[in-house]
Amino acid sequence: MMFHAVIDGLSLECRRVAGERPGATTIVFLHEGLGSAGLWRDFPDALCARTGHPGLVFSRAGYGGSDPPPEARAPDYLHREAQVRLPALLDALGITRPILFGHSDGASIALIHAASGHDVAGLILEAPHVFVEDETLAGIRAAGDAWTTTDLPRRLARHHRDAARVFHDWHDLWLTPAFRGWNIEDLLPAIVAPTLVIQGEDDAYGTAAQLEAIARQTGGGCETLMLDRCGHSPHRDRRDTVLDAAAHFMAALG
Repeated sequence: MMFHAVIDGLSLECRRVAGERPGATTIVFLHEGLGSAGLWRDFPDALCARTGHPGLVFSRAGYGGSDPPPEARAPDYLHREAQVRLPALLDALGITRPILFGHSDGASIALIHAASGHDVAGLILEAPHVFVEDETLAGIRAAGDAWTTTDLPRRLARHHRDAARVFHDWHDLWLTPAFRGWNIEDLLPAIVAPTLVIQGEDDAYGTAAQLEAIARQTGGGCETLMLDRCGHSPHRDRRDTVLDAAAHFMAALG
């Protein structure tokens, strides 16, 4: 059942997932740039059932049924989510030393959060971005075409209070010259948590260069998994493989 937590003056929709292991750390699921709590569907439930860990699924400000942020989106929006709103949410809900499971934008937020001195037990990252690639921008331009020529607006409207703002906040900012130089590689050496990075070979928004940069520069030990027949959403495209890999990684964390 969804509930709301007020963070940074904003009401965020949240959902707890039960876990069977007493005292097990919480898996916090961080959605993609057009995602929401609901768009994870039942994947968090499946991973929590598989591992016994409890979970938290939530929609960031402006997504799903959460309040929109008052400020216009700026190039540092991922830092604000990682360094201000995510810590405030975890504190409010009494979650300490979580495992962060981030997808796309959510994976970048997980990296920034872990690099900023916040204690995390581990990071599971799907299709993360640590710099802007030409392939990323081409994928976003293609999404812009889909917004005007397909039923994408109607489909997103099923999951967001203001689908147009969700789409344009993401699409328009990533295509600005100000965002072209966005890069968080300098933060990676500060990450000491064990990390699993999962990338699809057919990802329209990024290449193996993202995975390789994280594996090369993080300081806590990094496992990588490149999946064939997989696009930008490994937990949907290769669900069973991702569940197996995540469960194995978490078991090794103890």
